[in-house]
Amino acid sequence: MAVLGAFALVLSAVAMAPQAIAAPDDADLAGLSETQLSSQEQPATGIPGVDEIRNSRNVKHLANLPKPAPFTSSSTWSDLAFQGNYAFNGNYDGFVIYDVRNPRAPKVVSSVLCPGSQNDISVKDNLLFLSTDSSRSDDSCASTPLPATNKDAWEGIKIFDISDKKNPKYIKSVETKCGSHTHTLVPDKRGKDVYVYVSSYSPNAAFPDCQPPHDLISIVKVPLKDPTSASLLSETVLFPDGGNTGRPGTVPTGYVTATSGCHDITVYPSKDLAAGACMGDGVLWDISDRTKPREISRVQDDVNFAFWHSATFNNAGTKVVFTDELGGGGAATCNETIGKTRGADGIYDITGRGDARKLEFRSYYKISRTQADTENCVAHNGSLIPVQGRDIMVQSWYQGGISIWDFTDSRNPKEIGWFERGPLPNGSGGGTWSAYYYNGYIYSSDMAKGLDVLDIRDPRTVTGKLVRVDELNVQSQGSYRDLFPRR
Repeated sequence: MAVLGAFALVLSAVAMAPQAIAAPDDADLAGLSETQLSSQEQPATGIPGVDEIRNSRNVKHLANLPKPAPFTSSSTWSDLAFQGNYAFNGNYDGFVIYDVRNPRAPKVVSSVLCPGSQNDISVKDNLLFLSTDSSRSDDSCASTPLPATNKDAWEGIKIFDISDKKNPKYIKSVETKCGSHTHTLVPDKRGKDVYVYVSSYSPNAAFPDCQPPHDLISIVKVPLKDPTSASLLSETVLFPDGGNTGRPGTVPTGYVTATSGCHDITVYPSKDLAAGACMGDGVLWDISDRTKPREISRVQDDVNFAFWHSATFNNAGTKVVFTDELGGGGAATCNETIGKTRGADGIYDITGRGDARKLEFRSYYKISRTQADTENCVAHNGSLIPVQGRDIMVQSWYQGGISIWDFTDSRNPKEIGWFERGPLPNGSGGGTWSAYYYNGYIYSSDMAKGLDVLDIRDPRTVTGKLVRVDELNVQSQGSYRDLFPRR
């Protein structure tokens, strides 16, 4: 999750080299019309075979790096963050730092064993943050599982010093209520501190450190010059009215999750905005006071949304894409039974001004490639591709693969590229958890397969090749507007 660091437009020989922006080897897409391009994007008929790779002709699979030691095949890969020539990949047993200077041949720099799901990850300068959302015996990397009913159990945020990428050092922890399922870095306006918005949920009266109603986020303050003094600043109630009360049901017939906290929050610091995906609610907040998010607009969709999972602003900060994690990421919701709107993205325009701003629904987006009944598939984590004049996003869909889609017209979103593997053997769960665009390439964290690197070669996304950022945590967005050359 992510502070989008200082931007630097690099019109270097590397960025402008033909191989960086050339059309695919098997199709000269650069000269095709929108209608002709659409024909290149259509999937082959039928569901791919076990582990078979398929992709649109404008997407190339450049590399895969399987899970390195000491992690085992059962270690679930989770989120990604980026800084300079490095990618940081969390997993339920720790994290890995990759050197991605050459995207076609990424290399493992270091692996850190530190169990605690989900190990959602972000970076800021020489600091790395991990979310622990499973009850542990203590806050160390040698901890063991402990029931949440035990008052001595620990969950929360861990902080590492990554000034030496080959030897990260664990320096601080902060315990938070109900742990930390995800977190979002929010820089203060002076640049001295970073605030960590900690999202967690699922309280239980039997859990001493996770009591109902838990309609809050924890805010941790981290002084950048003295991170070991990081501390819990507040436990901010975001839903004093309790939020969505929910509706029981099953995946095929439909359910709505009651709100008891947030799953994920994305911030746009330069616009003083935050968008929250909060179980049964989608919310827009004013964060001009970083320590006191103030609600501007809230929406619910009890017809099609089961679990509001994550949020992405467009570059102009005039739209929000919310994802619905129908089935909790473990169900087959991209098959013919579920249909086109459940388990989809919801596209909302932000209308009005100031405190009169509203989230206005425009349309749903869901991948059109039917998946097998054994494949867990639903909308998951993605990011913008920094394309001038368009709203284009790359997104994970678990075993549904990776979708690249254009939502410039909020009412008519359209897929423009894709990548997927066939079902895993024996009906196993897996697929891509996060797919993010970073400095010209798509990086995917596959729960079963490890790290994938893709290249999208398409005239609609080619200007994204010109944009370079120093740091990327996707849930902390920055503007690309000033990075393109002026004509």
